[in-house]
Amino acid sequence: MNGTPDEEHLFRGYSGRLLLVVSLGWALLQAGRLSISPLLTNIAGDLQVSSGAAGFAVTVVWGTYAILQYPSGRLSDQLSRTTLLVAGLSLAAVGFLTLSAAPTYLAFLFGAVVIGVGVGLYPTPARGLVSDLFVVKRGRAFGLHTASGDVGGILAAGIGTVVIAVATWRAAFAPVAVALLLIALLLHVWSDEGYELASIDLAVGDTFRRILGVPRLRWLLVAYALYAFTWQAATSFLPTYLRAKELSPVVANASFALLFLVGAAVKPLAGGLGDRVPRGLLAPAVLVVAAGSLLVLVSASTSAVALAAVAAFAAGLLAYPPVMQAYLMDSFPGDSMGGDLGAMRSVYIGIGSLGATYVGVVGQYVDYDTAFVGLVGCLLLSSAVIVLRGRE
Repeated sequence: MNGTPDEEHLFRGYSGRLLLVVSLGWALLQAGRLSISPLLTNIAGDLQVSSGAAGFAVTVVWGTYAILQYPSGRLSDQLSRTTLLVAGLSLAAVGFLTLSAAPTYLAFLFGAVVIGVGVGLYPTPARGLVSDLFVVKRGRAFGLHTASGDVGGILAAGIGTVVIAVATWRAAFAPVAVALLLIALLLHVWSDEGYELASIDLAVGDTFRRILGVPRLRWLLVAYALYAFTWQAATSFLPTYLRAKELSPVVANASFALLFLVGAAVKPLAGGLGDRVPRGLLAPAVLVVAAGSLLVLVSASTSAVALAAVAAFAAGLLAYPPVMQAYLMDSFPGDSMGGDLGAMRSVYIGIGSLGATYVGVVGQYVDYDTAFVGLVGCLLLSSAVIVLRGRE
């Protein structure tokens, strides 16, 4: 399925349609699970749990999601991308319906696990499909595809604001489930791939030995894990943090939307820039920008300064994924690309999923400023690792 320059259409033709539908699917999956963040205070109050327990629920979603990254990538190499993508969308829809009716914290955790499984099956085969379809325009395609996740974040902020104003938090999830099922139907109709079911050799040992046997990839894994920890920590508690700084709920949710609005604009630009300049230099540079902006956010005491800091933080933080993912794809063998990426994602997202629990616990027992200052150190260390150990 590897494309040629003449076949690599970003906005039309078969490649454009598939890029559109898998990106819409990712946007909706992100909208659903990220809408938990602006609703977290309301969820915790209704279910009568602490901020640490609320953070743990987010960790369950992302931790389950992380565990599925390697199997989904390996499965997509041996079966078909479409098989995994449609299954993931359908399972996630079931999980969101479960959240909408969850009467207790344990039921909420069960729904979180189902969502984690469904979402976990999706992104690695989606990125594998993007790589199948695009070679010359791979950076731009990844920029557009990863930006769709930020569109989902903007939708999540809107969902949170509207739901808090006119309904209960439970009303946020059923519409997302219906939309995911519609995307699954579009993917079924548009994809030329069939569905495959067969015995699977996960080859866990071979894959991890191949990845961990290369020193540069080991260090890149460390760098991405530090980034993922920061990403999960910051996005899970940003609205809660700003409300703790005595900013209004409107400003808190607006900052959450701004985070993803800037990301949606920056990611395609960063992906295109990564096609032209060394990715091993661009990735650490944007992390330094994010770290400096986060320090400004910690010291901010007014809405204007906080929003400006969030915008700059988003520009640095969210320019990183399209650059680094294309960088990683360049390093993997073509016949094991999905499995190799999935293995890397299982590790770094699994570590990253602990970020929400970290902020919840530190915020509960110390304060949120201390928790966010720790994230600055993670970003700077990640940047240093890429420069000193992760470049070719």
